[in-house]
Amino acid sequence: MPIRYRERLVEAFDGQTIITIDAKESCLLLYPVSEWEIIEQKLEKLPSFDQAARRIQRLLIGHATEVELDNHGRLLVPPLLRDYARLDKQVMLVGQGKKFEIWSKGNWEDQRTAWLAEEADGSGLSDELRLISL
Repeated sequence: MPIRYRERLVEAFDGQTIITIDAKESCLLLYPVSEWEIIEQKLEKLPSFDQAARRIQRLLIGHATEVELDNHGRLLVPPLLRDYARLDKQVMLVGQGKKFEIWSKGNWEDQRTAWLAEEADGSGLSDELRLISL
């Protein structure tokens, strides 16, 4: 974990985080515990007879694992989650506001290239996104 994020995670959350899978992409999601608890409550409120809701509950809650930063700012990612995201020697940590995404470097580069190609032709933007000025 880069030092600038590590210090904030340790200071605000005692370094306690939850890691789970992303149900749409081959990456992992890393949340401070307090942020994860909000998401978990929302997931638990979903209707149990809705098949899509149950699938998301099983995937996100079922894979959620508490991990702590060690003294060197490292996270021990369980093998099941490492395998899911195809993590090896090089990983990418991508900040996403209240969470991080953890990608294998190769998967990140492939996906980023695909996203940039979609953006170049404008096909990936909804009307709502087209209104945002950056």
